Amino acid sequence: MTLRLTTLLAFTALSAMSLPAFAQDAAATPAAPRAYKPVTNDMILNPPPEEWISWRRTVDNQGYSPLDLINKDTVKNLELAWAWPMAADGQQEAAPLVHDGMMFLSTNQNIIQALDAKTGDLVWEYRHVLPQLPASWGYQLNQARRQKNSIALYDDKVIVATADAKLVALDAATGKVAWETQVYDTQKGYSYTVGPLIVNDKIISAISGCSIAGTAGGCFIAAHDAKTGKEIWRFNTIDDPKNPEQEASWGGVPPENRWGGTPWTTGSYDPRTNTTFWGVGMPGPYSQLIRGSGDGPVLYTNNTLALDADTGERKWNFSHLPADNWDLDSPFERILVDEGEGDAAKHLLVTVPGKDGIAFGLDRDTGKYLWSRDTVYQNVVKSIDAEGKVTLNNDLVPTAVNQEVFVCTSVSGGKLWMTGAYSPRTKTYYVPLAEACNTVTPTVTEFTAGNAVGATKFGPRVLPPNITNGGVVEAINVADGARKWRHEQRPTFTSSLLATGGGLVFGGDAGRFLMAMDEETGDVLWQTRLNAPIGGYPMTYEIDGEQYLAVPTGFSAQAGSSASMFPEIPVPSGSGNSLFVFKLRNAAQTASK
Repeated sequence: MTLRLTTLLAFTALSAMSLPAFAQDAAATPAAPRAYKPVTNDMILNPPPEEWISWRRTVDNQGYSPLDLINKDTVKNLELAWAWPMAADGQQEAAPLVHDGMMFLSTNQNIIQALDAKTGDLVWEYRHVLPQLPASWGYQLNQARRQKNSIALYDDKVIVATADAKLVALDAATGKVAWETQVYDTQKGYSYTVGPLIVNDKIISAISGCSIAGTAGGCFIAAHDAKTGKEIWRFNTIDDPKNPEQEASWGGVPPENRWGGTPWTTGSYDPRTNTTFWGVGMPGPYSQLIRGSGDGPVLYTNNTLALDADTGERKWNFSHLPADNWDLDSPFERILVDEGEGDAAKHLLVTVPGKDGIAFGLDRDTGKYLWSRDTVYQNVVKSIDAEGKVTLNNDLVPTAVNQEVFVCTSVSGGKLWMTGAYSPRTKTYYVPLAEACNTVTPTVTEFTAGNAVGATKFGPRVLPPNITNGGVVEAINVADGARKWRHEQRPTFTSSLLATGGGLVFGGDAGRFLMAMDEETGDVLWQTRLNAPIGGYPMTYEIDGEQYLAVPTGFSAQAGSSASMFPEIPVPSGSGNSLFVFKLRNAAQTASK
C-alpha cells in the first residue's frame, strides 16, 4: 500500500492525459490539511441540498437534487467553470461526490483524488497499489478499468472498494490510510467494481468477479463495521442453505459448479423498515444447456433481494428474468419512492433492472408485483401475469451447442449500468435506454483462471426490425408504469441521468453531446458538445450561492458499441477521460450578452 500526497495543483484540461510526473511524486512539505466536517449517519439519510454525499445523492437512489438555480430559464447561461483530466483511462463510469467544499473523485485503477469543488485545485491524491496478475487473466484485469462508483463518505473517512477485493478507509482531509481489510481472495477472481452503501455505521458492499472460473460457489453482499472494517454479516446470492426453494432452483447443480449472481450495482436503503435492496445479475454459464440447471428459475439470479440491514437475513426476493440464457442481467438500480401521504402512502420500489428493458414496480415492504411494461423492443419475455410471473419465449432457448438465436435486446442494449433518475416534482422515473439486438450462441469453452465462464458467443449489435434510432430516454409514471414521454435519437445515451429541482433532466450520449431536457416534455432545452462521449454519473452541488454541474466524459463500452452500429458517429481515438464542471454566468455577464 502506498500513498502519494501532492501540494495544491491547478489543472484545467479539455482532454484526458496522465498527471504529470511531478504531480505524482510525494511533496517534500505537504500542505497543511484543510478543515473537514465529518459525515454523520443523519447526514447520509438527509443530505444537505447543496451537497452530493452518496452515489445517487440519497440512499433511496433517486439521483435527484432539489437545487434550482440552474433551471429551464437559466440553463442557457451555463459556462465552463473548470475541468480536470482523470488519472487513468478505461471505461468512464465515475461518480463524483461533494461534501464540505471538497470533491472526491475515484477513477479506474482505484486512484482517488480530492479536489477543491469550487476551483478544481488538487488537494490530495491516493493511488492504490494493485497486485500483478498474469496477462492471460483478461477478464479480471479489466475489472480495474471499469470502476463505477467505488467510493463512499462516512465520518471523516473516504471508504474505497478496490479492484483487488479490499475495503480501505482514507482520511478525508489528507488521503492517508486509516485502515484496510482484505475481504475476498482476489487470486480467485473476486473484485469490487462498485462502491458501498453506508447504513448506520455499516459499510454494505457487494462483490463482482463471480463469473470468473475461480469464484464458483459464492457471490456476496456483506456488511462491515465502518470504523474498523470488521465483517458483520455476509449473504451468498447463489448458495443460500436457509432457503430450500433457492437450492432446488439450481436443478441439482452443486454450489461448486455455480457461477454468476453478481450484485454489481450499489443497493438502496429504506430506514423506515431497515431494509437494503440489491439487484442481482445473471447465472453462469449463461446458457442453461451448459449450466445444467434445467429450464426453471435460477434463484437469486436476476432478482431483487430485500435484506435486513442489521443481520443480512432475506426478507423477500422477486424474480425478473427466471431462466436467463442470454446474459440479459438484472442488477441495475433499485429506486425507492413513496406515493401518497400518511397511512395511505404506497411504498414502491421501481426499476428497469436489466438489459431486456422491462420496467417494474414492486411493493417494497412485501415484494408484491404491482406493474411492468416494455420500454424498448424485446423478444425474450412473452408475458408477465397479474402475479408477476414471467413467461419466456422458449423458441430463443438454445437446445444444442453452437445453435444461434437472434435476441432483442442485446448484451449491450436495453437498460445498462447507466442509472436512471426519479423526480419527486413530477413523480417520474427517467431512464436511459438503448434499442439493440444480437445473435447469441452457446459454446463449449475451457474455464481458465482470471477469465469468465460465459461459454457464449455474441454477434454484433444491430437495431431491431424497423427501428432507426438507438438512443432512448423514457419518462415513466411510477404509480402505474405508464409512459409520460419518450425522447429518441440516433446515438446511444452513455451517461446516467440527473433530475433537478430546476425542472431539468441532464444526460449525454456517444456523440459527445451533454444535454438538458425538460422534465415535463423531454424537449432538449440546452446542449453542448464535449471532448468525448458523456459518461459516468452527472451530479450537481452548490457553493457560496452558485450551483455547479459536474459531468464526466470518456470512453465506455456503450460508446464503442454505438459507434459500431452508427459509423457516422465515431468515438475519438483517445480515451478522453475528463471531468467538466459548469456554472451559470453571473448576472453582469449575462446582461452584457
